[in-house]
Amino acid sequence: MASLKEIKGRIASIQNTQKITSAMRMVASAKLHHTQGMTEKFLHYKDEMQAIMERLGGFDTSLQTEGKVQSILLIPVSSNSGLCGAFNSNITKATLLHIQELEQQGMQVRLLPIGKKIAHDLQNKGFDCNIGYYNLIEKIEKNNSFSEVPFLIEFAQQLQQSGKIDRMEFIYHHFKSMGSQVITITPLHLDMPTPLVEEEAQRTDWLTEPTPKELLQALFPRLLNAQAYGILLDSLTSEHAARMLAMQTADDNANELLKELRLLYNKTRQQAITNELIDIMSGKSGQN
Repeated sequence: MASLKEIKGRIASIQNTQKITSAMRMVASAKLHHTQGMTEKFLHYKDEMQAIMERLGGFDTSLQTEGKVQSILLIPVSSNSGLCGAFNSNITKATLLHIQELEQQGMQVRLLPIGKKIAHDLQNKGFDCNIGYYNLIEKIEKNNSFSEVPFLIEFAQQLQQSGKIDRMEFIYHHFKSMGSQVITITPLHLDMPTPLVEEEAQRTDWLTEPTPKELLQALFPRLLNAQAYGILLDSLTSEHAARMLAMQTADDNANELLKELRLLYNKTRQQAITNELIDIMSGKSGQN
């Protein structure tokens, strides 16, 4: 049986660790509240822009058609740090499985990880990755703007124009609720869908200047940037939710462990007192 000193030391150690997990949970909660608000507002902006384009062009941006796809730029999104439960390991498993599925279909996969954890995992697995944008999530969180995102889209468009890729896909955690973050694969279409002829596109109650076609050409790059930024914000919100949940679980486990140790401490202390009383009484009986 452990001594009273050892049990007391373990209790103190767990209490010190619990202070850290509680602080990290509070920080994650504050970041989650901030990021969730940003995400909701920005997704509304993105949806409105998409609706405007669909109305001007007479097409559905979610139903774009493509030719035969032979090469894909796959962008898995993880966090830069740990202590967020299975958040990063799940995205690694999903990425490896998706790569396998794409290769079985005869497609060539180019990898552009965003997040230190997924970049590190893929490199350890022997994959050739472009790590030029691995720190993009941290820049977005630090600056609260999507000024860095257009560089990512421009890079992908350059790859497409040079014939190195036919499509790009994001694989990330979609924030569904506080306790549920769902791994999602979302393609981004780099080519603007062909609008209706200009005369048909102008069959709307809007008067536009310049023409709807010119507006579409100006808005489409903005929509691409907004779609990518929305995905990254979604992943960032999921990360904070996962970390908050992990720290809450650690805090709960610490409380349970403290209860057990305090019970053990009291039992051990009571046993020590009982033994001392027995020794005293035995000694007294011997003197008589």
